[in-house]
Amino acid sequence: MSIDELWESYMNGKQTIRELASIYHVSPSSIKRRLRKITKIWQQPDLTGMSGFVHIDATYWGRSWGIILVLDNATNMPLYVAFIKSETILDYKLAVEAIEAAGYTIKGIIIDGKQALFKEFEKHPVQMCQFHMYQIVERYLTKHPKMIASRDLALLVDDMIYLDKEDFMNEYAKWKRVYHDFLNRRTIHKDGKSYYLHRRLRSAMNSLDYYLPYLYTYQRPECEGMPNTNNKIEGTFTDLKKNLNNHSGMSIQNRMRFISGYFTDMLYRMI
Repeated sequence: MSIDELWESYMNGKQTIRELASIYHVSPSSIKRRLRKITKIWQQPDLTGMSGFVHIDATYWGRSWGIILVLDNATNMPLYVAFIKSETILDYKLAVEAIEAAGYTIKGIIIDGKQALFKEFEKHPVQMCQFHMYQIVERYLTKHPKMIASRDLALLVDDMIYLDKEDFMNEYAKWKRVYHDFLNRRTIHKDGKSYYLHRRLRSAMNSLDYYLPYLYTYQRPECEGMPNTNNKIEGTFTDLKKNLNNHSGMSIQNRMRFISGYFTDMLYRMI
């Protein structure tokens, strides 16, 4: 049993420690000992001459740590990986700076709605993930809104991916005109202050207003080939977590090594 064969079975073959011990006719302790000798550390690759659209997002294990990942849209190649304690604008800024310093030319960025990032990355074309836009609106309106105005807005957002920018903006402006008075109804609370009556509906509208300039970046002529969702990076996170779930009980240190190995192996399969 070579170390490389063992790691391949453990990482990509999704074999548990107990299963590996049975296959190689050794004790689980021996498998653990050999795995501990494997060092996997993510190192920033040289990206000279590469260009494209990139997905950037973070995911977590518990509340104390996670990773930030940059993924090339055309190839699914990991361009940058870093462990983080909390998701900050600086983490995203460092990620973009790192891949650019490594020689990568960013044609556009797809992100999932952290508002401060849109200003941070304003020198690049930025696409707001339309699926996350749908989720934001649904969170405010619920899956089964009762008010007609809410149902009409939910239906419009459902159609967002099928419409071009002009049609969506026209339909959205029409919705605002039709429900103008309804949206602006106010009520007086016991404290004597006036509040909007339909605050959750207005919150959904305000979110749409903010992200509207970024919902159809992918339809610009210079952004041909840009996706309108972050589904690729979400799929990568899902696959990583499925692999990790095959190895329950791992320490944080071993999880980090596993994650570094996962993306290092993915990178070198593509180079």
